[in-house]
Amino acid sequence: MQYTRLGKSDLTVSRICMGCMGFGAPSAGQHRWTLGEAESREIIRYGLEQGINFYDTAIAYQNGTSERYVGRALRDMAARDDIVVATKFLPRTPEQIAQGISGKEAIAHSLDQSLQNLGMDYVDLYIYHLWDYNTPVIDVLEALHAAVSAGKVRATGISNCFAWQLAKANALAVREGLTPFIAVQSHYNLIMREDERELFGLCAEDGLALTPYSALASGRLARQAQAHTLRAATDAYARSKYDGTAEQDRAIIDRVAELAGRYQVSMTEISLAWLLTKVTAPVVGATQKQHVEDAVKAVALQLTPQDIHYLEACYQPHALTGMMAQNTPPAKNDNPAWTR
Repeated sequence: MQYTRLGKSDLTVSRICMGCMGFGAPSAGQHRWTLGEAESREIIRYGLEQGINFYDTAIAYQNGTSERYVGRALRDMAARDDIVVATKFLPRTPEQIAQGISGKEAIAHSLDQSLQNLGMDYVDLYIYHLWDYNTPVIDVLEALHAAVSAGKVRATGISNCFAWQLAKANALAVREGLTPFIAVQSHYNLIMREDERELFGLCAEDGLALTPYSALASGRLARQAQAHTLRAATDAYARSKYDGTAEQDRAIIDRVAELAGRYQVSMTEISLAWLLTKVTAPVVGATQKQHVEDAVKAVALQLTPQDIHYLEACYQPHALTGMMAQNTPPAKNDNPAWTR
C-alpha cells in the first residue's frame, strides 16, 4: 500500500479508501444488498491487513448501522491513531426546519449521533454530504469550526458540490477565520468525468484532496457483463446514475476490458489505476475480499500515457445524475443560503 497526505491536513491516508455503504443492516435502510455485521467485519479486517487505513461511511447509510458496524470493527481491530475515519451529515430535513431547529443545531446533533454510532471521541474527516439551500453556508462553516475547535473533528470535507459552491464556502471561511474544507468527495470515474471541467482545476489550485465515490461506476467498470446480484436487481439509485448512458459508455468499458487482457489483470485494477493518476484516494466499495484485493493491486499498476489517452479518448459529456442531480439551486436568489 502507498500513503499520502490528505490535502492540506495533517492526515496520512492510504491511496485506497474503503467505502462502507455496503455495510449495515439490510432491513434498516433502502439497500437490501448490504452486508450484516459479521460479514462486514471480515471485509474491514481484510482491508486493514492489506494496509488500508482510510474508511468512509455516513450517518445516512442504513440508518446509522453502517457507522455502528464500522466503529465496532475498527475499535476491535486497530489503534485509533492508526486509522482515518470519515463520515457525513445531511442537510436539514423539512421536519427540522418546521420545528425551528437551526442549521448549526442540526449539524451538532448529527455529529454527536455519528460519534455515538462509531463509539469514538472524534471523526478525522467530517463531510458535508449535500449542499443545503435552506441553511446559510456561514452557519454550516461556523458549526464545523466549532466541532474542530472542540476536538470532535480533525478536518472537514464536502461532497456533491459545484466548483462555485466550494469556492464560495472556502473564501468565506478564510475571510471569517473559520475552518475551510480540505477534501472533496465527488462522483467521478472513467464514465463520469464532468468534474474535470471546473472542480478539478479549483482543487489543484487550492491544494484540496480528491476522494471520489462510485470509483467503479457501481461495478460497470469492473466487468463487461451485467452482474446477476441482489444489488444489480434492486439498487434503483445505482441504475439511475448509469443506465441512461449505457450505450455511449460501452466503448470505454470495452477498452478497460481490452487493457485488462493485455496486462493480465482485472478490469478493476485498470479502472482504479487510471483513477489513481487523477485523485488522492478513491472511495472503493467492497462487499467481497476480492474487491479489496483488486483495489490494493491497482495502487502498484502503472499505466502508460498511451494507455491513459486510449481510455479517455471516447468519453462523451454526461448529464448530472445521482446526488448531483439533486443539487439544484432555488428558483430565485432570496434563499438564506445565499446570504451571510
